[in-house]
Amino acid sequence: MLLTVSKRLEFSASRRLRVAHWSDAENLRAFGPETNARYGSGRNYVAYFVFTGPVDPTTGMLINISEIKERAAKIVRARFDHRFLNEDNPAFGDVPPTAENIARQLYLDVAPLFSDVEAKLCACHLAECPERSATYYSTGACEANFWFEFSAARKTMSPLLSAEENIRLFGESVSIHGHNYRARLTFRAESRDRGNEKAPLVRYDGIDACVRALRSELDHRYLNEEVIGLKNRPVTTESLAGYIYERVNTMMPLQRVRLHERSDFFAEAWEGNIIFLGLQVPVQAAHRLHAATLSDTQNARLYGKCNNPRGHGHRYLTETTIGGEYSARSGMLYDFVAFRNAIEESLEPWRDRHLDLETEDFRDAPSTGENIVRALWPKIDNRLNQQLVRLRLWETANNRFTLRRT
Repeated sequence: MLLTVSKRLEFSASRRLRVAHWSDAENLRAFGPETNARYGSGRNYVAYFVFTGPVDPTTGMLINISEIKERAAKIVRARFDHRFLNEDNPAFGDVPPTAENIARQLYLDVAPLFSDVEAKLCACHLAECPERSATYYSTGACEANFWFEFSAARKTMSPLLSAEENIRLFGESVSIHGHNYRARLTFRAESRDRGNEKAPLVRYDGIDACVRALRSELDHRYLNEEVIGLKNRPVTTESLAGYIYERVNTMMPLQRVRLHERSDFFAEAWEGNIIFLGLQVPVQAAHRLHAATLSDTQNARLYGKCNNPRGHGHRYLTETTIGGEYSARSGMLYDFVAFRNAIEESLEPWRDRHLDLETEDFRDAPSTGENIVRALWPKIDNRLNQQLVRLRLWETANNRFTLRRT
């Protein structure tokens, strides 16, 4: 199992995407109209610093999240926040500050600050707008993400099943209904080291043509009848994610697709017809961060205001992602109602409870985000036939804990 802790920080900056020795036409093809912003174009950036390592059994922490904020924020403030990156940050003197290059530079600047702790920075994720984000990994790999939206109607059903089978599996969803879909296309390069940062990981002209083609085919369509490629295959979220993957991959090499039919429910399609299904479910609970083997003074110093003797609470958000055998006949990975019920049943004993005082899970361990996500994993996994592949827990919008099956 791999556990990670993510801290979210924000900053604002301007930048120009341009390579000096390229022609205007070359820059336009690579970076799009923004390359013409002579004095820079602005973004409100959101950076996520992702750490991995062992959990201290006494404190229940992989890393003190306040330390991430304190140390990383110094770099962000000094080198990125309210800067014209091309001129105010030497790292971008001859390298265009694309999302991928900014994520890479944040990683390179921040990672050395944590050489004195066991936890290590394993990735830096950067979102520059709702449609664009990137992730740089400690391995040197880099991912570029592009989101797009479309609206469409459908019957959730499979032409490979009988009418009775469709009704049994999909219920009222076999009637015509619609969704506002949101899809993320992820492209990956295994190396973005010095020498290849000037060229974007994905060129503007390529992704623009790709998204335009997808919207033309899918937007404001009745998917079952108006999209030729879907006529003889199931129309489910899983199947539609796979179809988008196939369509994009014919135009440009793609790593994966995530398709949301609503904000809390999605399917992912990866190379090799690998399908995942994800669902977000909130739970409200109170807790207090306190290690029984530490003194009151040590606890107050370690956990700060989270050590309040009367406790405090969160609206935790869980995100459960499962894998398994995808049925090409039904277009299903897992029954949605059973999926949702398994999560709800797992969370119910914690709902509107004080985790330390009213449950048995944290009698002997601090109720840190690390311990909460580790305690929740077997509860959900056992109800889902051990098909759980990733479990995320947002304590707040800024603090996220993720456990993955390796």
